[in-house]
Amino acid sequence: MVTPDEVTSNDKLVTALRTSLKETERLREQNRRLSDATREPIAVVAMSCRFPGGVRSPEGLWDLVEQGRDTVSAFPADRGWDLASLFDEDPDRPGSSYVREGAFLHDIAEFDAAFFGISPREALAMDPQQRLLLETAWEAVERAGMAPDALRGSRTGVFIGSNGSDYGTVLSDGAEDVDGYLATGNASSVLSGRIAYELGLEGPAVTVDTACSSSLVALHLAAQALRRQECTLALAGGVSVMSTPTTFTEFSRQRGLAADGRCKPFAAAADGTGWGEGAGVLVLERLSDAQRLGHRVLAVIRGSAVNQDGASNGLTAPNGPSQRRVLRQALADARLTADQVDAVEAHGTGTRLGDPIEAQALIATYGEKRTADRPLWLGSVKSNIGHTQAAAGVAGVIKMVMAMRQGVLPRTLHVDEPTPQVDWSAGTVRLLTENADWTTAGDRPRRAGVSSFGMSGTNAHVILEEHPAEADRQPDSSAAVPAAVPATVPASAAVPAPGAVPALGAVPASATAQAVPWLLSAKSAEALRAQARALGAFLDGNPGHAPAAVGLALALTRTAFDHRAVVVADSADGFTAGLAALAAGTAAPGLVEGTAPDGRVKPVFVFPGQGSQWVGMGRELWASGGVFAERMAECERALSPFVE
Repeated sequence: MVTPDEVTSNDKLVTALRTSLKETERLREQNRRLSDATREPIAVVAMSCRFPGGVRSPEGLWDLVEQGRDTVSAFPADRGWDLASLFDEDPDRPGSSYVREGAFLHDIAEFDAAFFGISPREALAMDPQQRLLLETAWEAVERAGMAPDALRGSRTGVFIGSNGSDYGTVLSDGAEDVDGYLATGNASSVLSGRIAYELGLEGPAVTVDTACSSSLVALHLAAQALRRQECTLALAGGVSVMSTPTTFTEFSRQRGLAADGRCKPFAAAADGTGWGEGAGVLVLERLSDAQRLGHRVLAVIRGSAVNQDGASNGLTAPNGPSQRRVLRQALADARLTADQVDAVEAHGTGTRLGDPIEAQALIATYGEKRTADRPLWLGSVKSNIGHTQAAAGVAGVIKMVMAMRQGVLPRTLHVDEPTPQVDWSAGTVRLLTENADWTTAGDRPRRAGVSSFGMSGTNAHVILEEHPAEADRQPDSSAAVPAAVPATVPASAAVPAPGAVPALGAVPASATAQAVPWLLSAKSAEALRAQARALGAFLDGNPGHAPAAVGLALALTRTAFDHRAVVVADSADGFTAGLAALAAGTAAPGLVEGTAPDGRVKPVFVFPGQGSQWVGMGRELWASGGVFAERMAECERALSPFVE
């Protein structure tokens, strides 16, 4: 016979067991979520860059590599270098370079300081690397479909790769003109800090210096910070500018430079590296956040890894076993096998020592268990733009993201034949000596690895993956408009290339027939004209965008400056005429110009009470505006159960 006390005791035991099981299940679910969060793919939602050959956008870089052009040129004449005595064929003469060409940014002196609220004296003291990063960071945010001023106060992180600065030595004479600005103008920490300051970003701001691997290490750290929710958005990239010829003179003593200034990755003719300059910035976001917010996803970062050579055969010498380990660690982080990756954008500097070691590591890691018709394709953008040092990794990422989206693997230049120092038969790895269609088996997304190995011994490898959902995007749901023209830039200055705006909701075809406004703004009347020219030129070269989609992007994804204009039209010809008139400073139907009032504008609220409506109001908008009509129909369906 069971007593009441025993029943009560059993009930308590059952209740306790149930509670324990529920708590165990809750902890198991929490652990699963935390584990998934540490491996969540990171979305690349925008890219911007400056590279040699006049490259001012990812699209420009793609044109360069697809066409197979290199960008090597003579030493710049505007940097105060003593060109008459710098070159010497004798590699042993101190202070000289046996190379007289490289891949340079020939417009680094151009900077619109007023746009960023920087005085001329402070701008003069600023390392050109800081100036490039401010411009590319601003453009990257706009290309992500975000108004930069809307990020102020957000937990956005900044992760920048650098290999130091030599600009301060240029200012040693006459430094009194910039006294007080030299420290902040040339500190590596300010490369990331100034971006955060100018845009008001309150996430982590970190400058990384691991030499040539810096930008990929910065990308790795940004991905980790996003997964750990240390920031909600991240800007990651790298920059390198040679303000003095020291890099050339130092590596001339080491016999490390190609005589003609050109990188010949993995080629029998490889005779050293060729220096280049550049800057690149990526906008990164957790994939789940990008999808929830409707941001366009260019590609995803599936995995990444960083390691060190340690006590190897020399401080600056590459180490094969360490490279193999970092490749395998990145694959493990991505939860992929080597045969699931199609191509690798290699470090590929064109040195006789480094290239064979890297190729052997790639063959050992990626080259096994592959069929002859599915080799690992190998290339390096350094053959086009030189070794851009701290910006080299991000250059490779931008190249491979563009290649994924175009479905083409571009060729590597200056390869006479594969280097005989590598046993290419040991694995199925092939050099891209010609452009190749990028196809995959079945529905598998395209995937690529990107490598960077630093002189410091720090190695990095990143695995990129195509985002399949992009293939289903409707053209009208993503208008592309130019990135911001610096708002007080002279009209003669180059205009940044177009940026792509993420989907903000599909624009119905019926909306394209109605008159819509296109809003433009800048910090001066001259810059406003430049904005009109930039938008007109972009649309001439990229026809077919729905006017309503362009108008939506201009209204919601650009910062509103004081000098403003609106072009109202209902046809492509109307917009073309309005933009042309704005660019020329003349009048046109549907064009209105003006300036915002000085000072902060305070909102005014008006409560008119009843009687502000009239019969038939909104009827024409309903008939012509697809979006308005759709929303009204939704309201009708929602109210129909309750009213007649």
